Amino acid sequence: MENQSGRFKTIETASPEVLYKERKSKFFAYAFPLYEEEDVKPRIDSLRKMHPAANHVCYAWQIGISEPRYRANDDGEPNNSAGMPIYGQLQSFGVTNILVAVARVFGGTKLGVGGLINAYRTAAQLALEASTIIEKSLEQRFLLSFGYDQMNTVMRTLKQRQINIESQKMGLDCQIFISVEQHKAPEIIEIFKGFHKIGLKSV
Repeated sequence: MENQSGRFKTIETASPEVLYKERKSKFFAYAFPLYEEEDVKPRIDSLRKMHPAANHVCYAWQIGISEPRYRANDDGEPNNSAGMPIYGQLQSFGVTNILVAVARVFGGTKLGVGGLINAYRTAAQLALEASTIIEKSLEQRFLLSFGYDQMNTVMRTLKQRQINIESQKMGLDCQIFISVEQHKAPEIIEIFKGFHKIGLKSV
């Protein structure tokens, strides 16, 4: 997942819907980019509404690079017959910051545990194959805090260094969240240390 150059594989946009059929059961599979664990439930709830006839919406997700967190959910299927086969495909493709979900509409014929494992694994594989997998650099996030009198200095510095602004909050003072490639972080820290009225902390 993380290689020696400090890069990792993920997706930036959701995959198209993929349909896999096995003995009249239908397995609708999807891959989504994922940054916060809290985003999982709304995604799964949305899929349940899209597929009201689905008996199960099983999924696996992984977030993080050096110390990834993951979860696999069978949603009522036999233990480890759905979530873990899906998670296994995340491992096979070497991707992180991703959610893969499979909605199953029962076709009247039981598949058995072996059949379920194969079906969920294949559906997850097809969703990942339909996704655009990209390589990204490891990044470090910082919070800049400063008064409005420092706005021009901060914005000019960010523009000159081509630093990515993730979000900003303007209240009594200004807060800007930035992200930089990890290998550039020490340089950014040194630059902003030189500005006494601008606070910088890693987040």
